[in-house]
Amino acid sequence: MDLLNTLVDKGLRRELPTRDEALAVLATSDDDVLDVVAAAGKVRRHWFGRRVKLNYLVNLKSGLCPEDCSYCSQRLGSKADILKYTWLKPDQASQAAAAGLAGGAKRVCLVASGRGPTDRDVDRVSDTIKAIKDQHEDVEVCACLGLLSDGQAERLREAGADAYNHNLNTSEGTYGDITTTHTYADRVDTVQKAHAAGLSACSGLIAGMGESDEDLVDVVYALRELDPDSVPVNFLIPFEGTPLAREWNLTPQRCLRILAMVRFVCPDAEVRIAGGREVHLRTMQPLALNLANSIFLGDYLTSEGQAGKADLEMIADAGFEVEGAGEVTLPEHRVAAGGGCGAHADSGCGSHEGGACGSHEGGGCGSHAGGAGGGVCGSAPVEVPAEARTDLVAVRRRGAGTDLAPNA
Repeated sequence: MDLLNTLVDKGLRRELPTRDEALAVLATSDDDVLDVVAAAGKVRRHWFGRRVKLNYLVNLKSGLCPEDCSYCSQRLGSKADILKYTWLKPDQASQAAAAGLAGGAKRVCLVASGRGPTDRDVDRVSDTIKAIKDQHEDVEVCACLGLLSDGQAERLREAGADAYNHNLNTSEGTYGDITTTHTYADRVDTVQKAHAAGLSACSGLIAGMGESDEDLVDVVYALRELDPDSVPVNFLIPFEGTPLAREWNLTPQRCLRILAMVRFVCPDAEVRIAGGREVHLRTMQPLALNLANSIFLGDYLTSEGQAGKADLEMIADAGFEVEGAGEVTLPEHRVAAGGGCGAHADSGCGSHEGGACGSHEGGGCGSHAGGAGGGVCGSAPVEVPAEARTDLVAVRRRGAGTDLAPNA
């Protein structure tokens, strides 16, 4: 397929695909999905070999959020039966993090629900970062605390944070359909604050909320220009008790096409499969490792994931290897340039717009507009919505905030 040969060539040169090419990836048929995976896999292996980076989530504060992000089980007005608790103490958070690190994770993601941290909250998280790094000197720590005020990113950096996560989630044009309590521009501002403070930026998207192909391409092109080092791709987990509980728009094949499109647009960035992979990729998760070089180990914030042991077996059985603590995730040229999503100097990028918080269950404040088809270069196949697999949505009842052992 000429399209795929062109995209591989561009990916190896870090050249930005055209919008029509990105849309055409999403418009390919299920019959061609293995060809799409093989092509994007060449780009993934060129920049990251067969390494898979493991990340581990610690939910520092669960539920009771004042924001109204429609996808989120922790949102204002959510009736989802999730765990609700206030801030974990530093030693509790450090103990939770240790479980993930023992399972092979090299990055711990500290997440707290809410609009954004107070200065006192930054102090709490700083103490937690210190507690974790005192026990695990080489661990990467990423904070995800919502919208940042002036000076807070710098304080987190001084406390030892390595990265900050704040996801864009969807296109700017449809952002207001999902969230009314903050704006897309607020999210852009927070990612820019993280960048300016010297933190590694982590910003991604959520698929499966009813967005169009054009919305998906818009947000990925905005992410490319925003220049995050890592791009988490979440697949909506339709929690009962949230406004998007009936949104079951994804098939495993569509998830693979979305991941492939992200890889082609951000060829040398850490592409992470985040919330919802177990629900929507299901038995095709191993194929997705040919596209993404990073996953979350074990459970998510408010939902349970695949068993950590099963994650490790899947990686090994698929012919990949867990990235070691001493290995550098990003390609050398990106490390030398200070990281980013291929948008430095000669990489040829799109328009500069920005990010938002968390790897929430299928999560980030996304877009609820349009259909699941779209595309160019011929008519897109009609997507058959996936069966509503509510049996795969399990509310987290173990780990942080409970007396039970975590899944790692």
